[in-house]
Amino acid sequence: MVDRRTVLGAIALALTSRLARGTEMSRISAYAFTFPGLNGDDILLSSYAGRPILVVNTASLCGYTPQYAGLETLWTRYRDKGLMVLGVPSNDFGNQEPGGAADILKTAHDSYHVTFPLTAKVTVKGAGAHPFYRWAAQERPLEAPRWNFHKYLVGRDGQLRGGYASAMEPNDPRIISAIEQEVLAG
Repeated sequence: MVDRRTVLGAIALALTSRLARGTEMSRISAYAFTFPGLNGDDILLSSYAGRPILVVNTASLCGYTPQYAGLETLWTRYRDKGLMVLGVPSNDFGNQEPGGAADILKTAHDSYHVTFPLTAKVTVKGAGAHPFYRWAAQERPLEAPRWNFHKYLVGRDGQLRGGYASAMEPNDPRIISAIEQEVLAG
């Protein structure tokens, strides 16, 4: 005869196993998100499925704005190996991106010769944050942006591989190593 605890334990194990499989199967990836493009077109991250993506919240009037040059160097160096760099202008930190699309383009293109895609200006923190940033903050709560030029590396599978603080230059060996690991994985 089977006792009640054994039956309840078996039921709990079956439910837990089923829930775990359901959670794994429905895990959202970065490829689920779309950004409005600075030029008016949508930027679908799903278009870059299977490629690593470096997502960076940017600002034109920030002390870190010269990092645009380092991001362009990464883009130039690794784009043929699959890396996508995406600049995400935001006015969330110190009101350092107050202008519109023309102002953003003037800084990024004219001053730093940026050729990687830029999104339209979005919110990256708080309840009104763009869905990608809400997802990223949930996935890596200790690595949420605290200032402009925070960097997220999305792996080839669409999952976050790392978050890098604003002060970390794009050519930092830790960022280069993580990017190389992703581009070599493909």
